[in-house]
Amino acid sequence: MTFQTILCEIADGIATVRLNRPDRLNAWTREMHHELRRAMHELAVDPAVRAIILTGAGRGFCAGADMNMLSSLSGAGAAAPAAAAEAPSSYAVPKHGSTRADFRMTYSYFPSIPKPIVAAINGPCAGLGLVISLYCDMRFAGQSAVFTTAFAQRGLIAEHGISWLLPRLVGLPNAADLLYSARKFGADEAGRLGLVQRVVPDAELLDAARGYLKAMVDSVSPRSVAVMKRQIWDGMFQTMSEATAIANYEMEQSFAAPDFKEGVAHFLEKRAPKFNPL
Repeated sequence: MTFQTILCEIADGIATVRLNRPDRLNAWTREMHHELRRAMHELAVDPAVRAIILTGAGRGFCAGADMNMLSSLSGAGAAAPAAAAEAPSSYAVPKHGSTRADFRMTYSYFPSIPKPIVAAINGPCAGLGLVISLYCDMRFAGQSAVFTTAFAQRGLIAEHGISWLLPRLVGLPNAADLLYSARKFGADEAGRLGLVQRVVPDAELLDAARGYLKAMVDSVSPRSVAVMKRQIWDGMFQTMSEATAIANYEMEQSFAAPDFKEGVAHFLEKRAPKFNPL
């Protein structure tokens, strides 16, 4: 894959996607948005990819929307940019991915990717950059990572679904604090809040994310992970009885799938599993 504002490499079943405007702390542009979305859709249907890391090139994850772009919108009479298409026309809906319209909007599409996505947050993670990281399944942070919602300091509001997602991750009072104040907070506080799942030394960040995902690639069924990812994201819209009924159905489907047979066989035969790619 060739891009102008991101980099993508695949090794050992793991795709590493880097936002690549390091001279601007990977500030977000329309081109970056379109390229990242295209990359994620292509990785979703690539059988060589079992998991995805999203990180930033250089010394930052993403400093938020590019200020030149914001400045162009703040002129007299400027209109807000039109929403991007919900999905490229060439996009093949990945097997087991969420089909909810909620997860096919401009920035909320990560839950529709049927593979685990870990944000490896290095340095500043602000505004729209923070929104993007929250749609990942998990977040690992380097010790020097710094976070801020930033919106209130720009005269903006809680953008792109963060008012729905952030309270579910850190609780309503903590979400209100982070959104209203737009204060900066570090990796350790992000860990205490549950915003990030691991805080590691900066030099070990990518190795920690890769090590975690490599263990997953080597030992678990891609089909199982894809179905469970859809269950937990879609489950936030369901009652317990609805979620249970879906789980009962999916369990029956699992019994009939080749990965169930392999899951039992490799355990009994005391060997490494050979699960099917998606």
